[in-house]
Amino acid sequence: MNNKLDPQLLIFAKSMRTNATDAETLMWQLFRAKRFMNLKFRRQHVIKPYIVDFYCHEIGLVIELDGGQHNTEDGKAYDAERTHFLEALDLKVVRYWNHDVLGQTDVVLEDLWNICSEL
Repeated sequence: MNNKLDPQLLIFAKSMRTNATDAETLMWQLFRAKRFMNLKFRRQHVIKPYIVDFYCHEIGLVIELDGGQHNTEDGKAYDAERTHFLEALDLKVVRYWNHDVLGQTDVVLEDLWNICSEL
């Protein structure tokens, strides 16, 4: 079996880093350079066949920031399938709404701190 990452997936992940949402940009400013709990986070990280918003290998944590499209029936079904896949890899998946990240950053970070402390 060939475990090489699909070059198109890597190119897409790179373009997603360049075209980040406001919520992703804010979180990256808080995460980068081990600013949050001295944990190393990667953004738009490929976990084949998906690209996750943020990933911390040390504690096996995936953080997804969701916009309104995730609140549709299709969006919910896709997210459930994706979460199931990632959890099967023994990863913890947490989701936050973009508007909460932007409007209640302290609440999101406190929740995240508690989750990271338990992992």
